[in-house]
Amino acid sequence: MGHLVRFTSPRNAEVIEQPYARPAVGEVLIATRYSGISAGTELTAYRGTNPYMSHRWDVDSRLFVEGQPTHSYPLDGWGYEEVGEITEVGEGVDTELIGRLVWGAWGHRSTAIRTAAWVEPRMMPEANDDAVGIFAKIGAIALNAVLDADVHIGETVVVFGAGVPGQIVSQLARLNGAHVVVVDLVPERRELALSLGAHEALDPRQTDVATRLKELTGGRGADVAIEISGSYQALHDAVRSVAYSSRVVAAGFYQGGGTQIRLGEEFHHNRVAVVGSQISGVAPSLQHRWDEIRMSQTVLNLESSGRLQLAPLVSHLIDAREAARAFEMLDEAASDVLQVVLDYRAG
Repeated sequence: MGHLVRFTSPRNAEVIEQPYARPAVGEVLIATRYSGISAGTELTAYRGTNPYMSHRWDVDSRLFVEGQPTHSYPLDGWGYEEVGEITEVGEGVDTELIGRLVWGAWGHRSTAIRTAAWVEPRMMPEANDDAVGIFAKIGAIALNAVLDADVHIGETVVVFGAGVPGQIVSQLARLNGAHVVVVDLVPERRELALSLGAHEALDPRQTDVATRLKELTGGRGADVAIEISGSYQALHDAVRSVAYSSRVVAAGFYQGGGTQIRLGEEFHHNRVAVVGSQISGVAPSLQHRWDEIRMSQTVLNLESSGRLQLAPLVSHLIDAREAARAFEMLDEAASDVLQVVLDYRAG
C-alpha cells in the first residue's frame, strides 16, 4: 500500500493508505521522492479559507458564484510541488524511461500514474540536488510575476514578501539586471534574500518603504513593485512605493477583504497600474512564446546552470508520514520555516 495526505477538516491533516495502481497502455508509474508544501495556496485549503471551498468557480463565466462549493472536505492529495522516479511503464512505453526523474503536480501521495506524453516535457535536468524539482511550479509562478513586471536592465524592483516565491522572484529580477529591494517582516528571510543577491532588504515595521524607495531613486520611486506575500498591507505599500505611472504586480493569493488598500491615495494620484499575475495564464503579449511548461523548464535550467539558487530555500525535510506535523509547523509560521519538503524515500 502507498499513502497520501488527506485534509479532513480545517487544520486537520492525516496520512491515509492508498492502493498501488499499475500503469496501463501509454502510462508510467511515478514513485514520489519529494513533495513540497506551498505555504500560500495549500495553507488556504488546510485552513479552509480558500474561495473554492465557500463558492463555486464557474468555468464558463470565470466567476465565483453561489451554490455547491467547487471543493469540500475531505481533500485528498492536495499539492503541486512533486518530483519522483519512473519505476514502471505500461505497454507501448519505452522501457528506457524507467529510472528517469520527473517533476510535476500530482499531490502529496507516494505514487502517481501519468501518461508518457505528460512526463516527456517534465524530465528533470541535471541538478545539484534532486529535491529542487519541487520548485518547478512555484518557480513558474515566480517567473510569471517577473514576466508580468516587464523588468528592464538598470531598473529598481521592490519585492514584497521573502517567502519561497519572493526569494525566487528576487533572484530572477536580479538576473534581469534590476536593483532589487526585498521587503519582509522576518529577519531570517531578509538575511537569506541578501545572501542570494538582493541589494537591500527592509523591515516595513522599522522603515517607511515608500520613503526609502524615493531616496534610493532620486525621488522617483521604484520602477516596478512585485507583491507576492498575499498581504493587503503589503499591496498598499507596493502602490505607495512605485514611481508615477508605474506598475504593481499583485501575485499573492489574497484572502478576505482588503480594507488596508486605500485607492483614493497614491493609487489614484500617481496613475498606478495594478496587474494581476496568476499561473493560469501568461501576459497576452507573450502567450505565443511562453507557457507554464516553458517557465518551469527555465527555472530548473537556471538552477542547473548555477544562475539560480533553489536548494537554500529548503528549511525542513520531514518524513512524508509525518505530514500532519509539517502542516502544523507551516500554519504556526515560525521564523525559521521557509520551504517544508516531505521525503518519501523511506517508503
